This record gives sequence, C-alpha cells and structure tokens, in this order.
Amino acid sequence: MFSLFQRNDGNSVHMSEIDNMLNEINLIDIREPFECARGCIKTAKNIPMTQLLADPEKYLDKSKKYYIMCQSGGRSSGATSTLSRAGYEVVNVRGGMERYTGNNRK
Repeated sequence: MFSLFQRNDGNSVHMSEIDNMLNEINLIDIREPFECARGCIKTAKNIPMTQLLADPEKYLDKSKKYYIMCQSGGRSSGATSTLSRAGYEVVNVRGGMERYTGNNRK
C-alpha cells in the first residue's frame, strides 16, 4: 500500500507542455468522476486511480505508452511508479489539471 505513495522518478512531462501533444498521446485522467465533472481535457479518458491500479490489464496495453494525470500530479506520480513496475510504459503529467491553461478543456 505504501508503495503507491512513492514518487515517480521516471518519465514525466509538465502539464504546460501537454496541449501540443494531445493528438498524439493516450492521456488517462485518474481523478474521480466528480473531479472530472468540474473540468477535464477533451481527449483524456477518465479511469479512476483505484480502478486502474486494481486491474490495469483491463484498461492498458503494454505495447502502448500512456500519459497519466490527476488534479495536482501527486496521485499520478504514485500511479505511474506502480504501473511502471508492473511493466507498463507510462509518463507522469506533473502539475495536473490545476495547472492546465490550454484550450482543450471541456
């Protein structure tokens, strides 16, 4: 359980860089649905963290790369660490939705 809260030391990108990449990446928003209802990125797929980590093979393909975001970057950092150790290619989106200033908000 505590390994979930370890910070990701691997690949990461800041939320301010994400707009230029949206059409080329698989973006997963791991916030809860009530958080996404307040605003999310149009191309992001919402899979709450608890669901994603409980059964990643249901949602992710190990042959693909995924960008993982949350509200501030804390949950996504822990989730990317966990998923990376499980063999998935993941990138943490630092700063999260609270730092998003782009035009692709819905």
